[in-house]
Amino acid sequence: MKKSLVTGIIGFVLGVVIAFGVIYKAAPGMMLLENESQYASFEETVTKFEQSVKDHEWKIPATHDLQKTMAKYGKDVKKVKVFELCHPDHAGKILLESEERIVSSLMPCRVAIYEKHDGKVYISRMNSGMMASTMEGVIPEVMDEAAKQNEEILEAVIKN
Repeated sequence: MKKSLVTGIIGFVLGVVIAFGVIYKAAPGMMLLENESQYASFEETVTKFEQSVKDHEWKIPATHDLQKTMAKYGKDVKKVKVFELCHPDHAGKILLESEERIVSSLMPCRVAIYEKHDGKVYISRMNSGMMASTMEGVIPEVMDEAAKQNEEILEAVIKN
């Protein structure tokens, strides 16, 4: 009886350790999304993306050209632009209440467009929909809607 109880406890603990290990290894792939651009050119991807943002009535309050920034520090990197996307209606709902402001560090939504060494252009962003499911209050509703709209915006540039 004692032997089977000890074996059961060891099995349970081992199962928990393995489960946490799998989650730890899988988490980065679940939190960030990356897709190849349907356009071969970085510039064309950026142009089509910016137009899609406008077409969906979102705003780009800031664009960070990381290639230019890194060049100022003597680093030569491939093209990378990070776009801050904002929809004032969504942002307003979150910033209205004190408890929801905790996610303001994730605002505005960010999308990166970059070249890799394989010569292709890629688009990445945080998986806001998944992150929203772990939150409370108005945050899940707003972040989920924003994530859906961001994906609609990205349909204009993502390779099918």
